[in-house]
This record gives sequence, structure tokens and C-alpha cells, in this order.
Amino acid sequence: MALGRRKHGKDEADEVRPTDALPETPGGDDLDHDLDGRGDDLDGPFDITDFEDAAVATVGRHDLGSVLIPENDTAETVFEVNQQGVPSAVWMVTPNGRYNVTAWAAPKTGGLWREVVTEIADSLRNDNAQVSIEDGPWGREVVGHVTSGPEPVVMRFIGVDGYRWMVRGAAVGPPHLADQIAAEVRRALADTVIRRGDTPQPVRAMLPLQLSDSLVSRLRARAEQMVADQAQPVTPDPMAPPEPAARRSEQGSAMQQLRTITGG
Repeated sequence: MALGRRKHGKDEADEVRPTDALPETPGGDDLDHDLDGRGDDLDGPFDITDFEDAAVATVGRHDLGSVLIPENDTAETVFEVNQQGVPSAVWMVTPNGRYNVTAWAAPKTGGLWREVVTEIADSLRNDNAQVSIEDGPWGREVVGHVTSGPEPVVMRFIGVDGYRWMVRGAAVGPPHLADQIAAEVRRALADTVIRRGDTPQPVRAMLPLQLSDSLVSRLRARAEQMVADQAQPVTPDPMAPPEPAARRSEQGSAMQQLRTITGG
């Protein structure tokens, strides 16, 4: 997990990060300790201005333009692009499910996540999901149990208000791995860096994603390796079990839900 030196002290950090985004539930300190494994060394998400040297923020993190998310050795990076070829979502796919981290422009006063929580919950209910609001390290989290697809999935939305931005982590996984993928997205949020920029943005505008040259090179190399591997002839094993049917539980309305409310 990447670490960076904070530009300011804890008191100054509290001034730019609204208090209503901080944990209020008992046991929050223990969970924070579990998230980073180093006690109080991390109290992110961070703003890029928290670093004396902005280049330090890129160490150990995927640079996605508006967000820099920590690398995960167990994850495969998958990105979606719109019709213009611009990245619209970057997913970290792990054995437990998948998660992403995106950011939006927000008022200086914060509080956007309070509004979005209600909207996400209502939208999930309209999609016939069972919805609950749970307390997490940064406050309220929206959890939806979606059973309308071929396979049930659990979707979790976690938001944090910052200075002129709101960051949201979204995770999708099967019910029996819901706790594990929730822990993964929390760890990612705890070490994510937001690069808001000074360009005026309307509130709720998604901050643009951009793949760094190094990440593009790595993805291209991986794709070329996959093509090379597929070109190798493979002798089928007559004793091997049949391949499982392609999972579609994270498609359809469940995946559409991840793109509603704030445009993610």
C-alpha cells in the first residue's frame, strides 16, 4: 500500500475534510487500524495537495487522472470506454468480485454524499433490490442485495466528502464474498488520492478518468500476452469437468445501477 507524507498536520486536515465524513460508530478506530495495518499512518482518502511532492502520490498507485488508486496484486485492471473512446470506469477485478473508485465535483461545504446516499437507496429499491444502510469507517454505506439476475449479487456504495470533491467506492460480489470485497474497496478508499484540479466543474460532474502511459503500456503488454497464450494449442483433458457458464450476475440492471445517480 502506498504511503505519502502529508503536507499539513492532522488539525489542518480536519479543516478541509468535513467531520460528518469521519467514523462515528464504536470500533471505528479498530477498523481503521485493520484497513492499513499501520495504525494511524493512513487517514485517507487524500487530496493531491496533501503531498509536498505530487510525484510521491503516484508511487504504488494506478494514476487514473482524477483518482489515484492503490495497486492490488490480486486484481486485474479492466476499463470501460464510452463511444468517444474516453474511459468511463476502471474496475479492479479480484477473486472476491470487483470494485471501482470514482470522484465527482462537490461544493466546498461538503455534504454531497448525504444526498447521494438517499438517491442510490431509492434507485436500488426501484430495481427491486433489498436495501440497507450500514455504518462504515466514513459514515453511511448503501448495501443492495440484487436477486433479479441469474445469480444474486451484493452491491455496496461507500462515499467520502472532501474539499470540492466527493469520492465513491462501489463494490459488487456474490453474497458469500460480500464481506471480502467490501474490505477490499475500503482498503482502496483509505489510500486513494484525489486530483481535483482547479478547473471549475458543476456539482455532481464526474471528474474525468485518464489512463497514464505506464498503465496503458502494462495493459497492452498483458493483452499481447493473453493473445500469445491463446495461440498455443491446448489438448483438452477428457477427464476435466465442463467449463461453467459465463457469469452474468454482474451485468444488466445491477451494473446499470453503478452508472446511475452520479454518472459513474
